[in-house]
Amino acid sequence: MVVKLRTDRPDEVLKQIVQALKKYNVAHPRAKIEVYRQNSVSVRVRVIASEFKGTGRAEREDNMWPILEELPEEVMAEISLLLMFTPDEAKKSFANMEFDNPVPSLL
Repeated sequence: MVVKLRTDRPDEVLKQIVQALKKYNVAHPRAKIEVYRQNSVSVRVRVIASEFKGTGRAEREDNMWPILEELPEEVMAEISLLLMFTPDEAKKSFANMEFDNPVPSLL
């Protein structure tokens, strides 16, 4: 599956984040990955993957952050939210609902 980007006009930071996440997507083609800019200094990322089943947050981060850490520091610093769910967890998560229907940013 392709990394979904919620904009028709991505800025350079979003492009770099999406490019990095494509590496994860190649290794986990059934994962659903979505990215959007919340405001001028904040990017949100969500990964929904059945491969997360039976793993805790730390193990999930151990798989995701090495890919994101390849980004320049100033790009990585704009990732303010990284959600990693199984499909079942996504259905029940308040954070997932906020990701889908974000409260408008004041920035």
